[in-house]
Amino acid sequence: MSLLFQLRLAGGYRGSAIMLLGAAGLMPLASSADTKPAHHLPLPTGPVVLVVDGAIEHTNFPGEARLDMQMIENLPAHTISTTTSVTDGVRKFDGVRMQDLMNYVGASGESALAVALNDYRVDIPLADFDDYGVLLATHMSGERLQASDKGPLWIIYPRDDYSRLMDIRYDVRWVWQLNRITVE
Repeated sequence: MSLLFQLRLAGGYRGSAIMLLGAAGLMPLASSADTKPAHHLPLPTGPVVLVVDGAIEHTNFPGEARLDMQMIENLPAHTISTTTSVTDGVRKFDGVRMQDLMNYVGASGESALAVALNDYRVDIPLADFDDYGVLLATHMSGERLQASDKGPLWIIYPRDDYSRLMDIRYDVRWVWQLNRITVE
């Protein structure tokens, strides 16, 4: 499989020429005006399920980190068992901590604009990720989350562990069908 075809599978033509020129050493991947040296993440090998952009240092396409499910699942695994406002009873969620994801992309900022497939948007303070151990769930009750059932990615708070999380102000931050995060 050609490199161009692999790049096309990883994210279309946008940025492919830049990546090819940069990989060939014909064009720098980071400008000399950058104050921090860029850290380049590996290219996704599967379908891109999450794009992170904004105030991030680690990228694999110009200005953004495009992640496939394998890249996400390579982060340390965690589990939360909790009730939700949209399911019955306690559910077990498996995935990765949002704080680990933010560290992976080198996020620096105060908030994350989380965007879902249906264009639902909400700002989440980055402090929440560390303060509450917020999870980016890939599985619920042992089953991989599907787009038809709140997946493939769902932001989960451990609401049963903190009484203050049982509040509509936090419920709106449970973004299901997450596909983009812009760090601000």
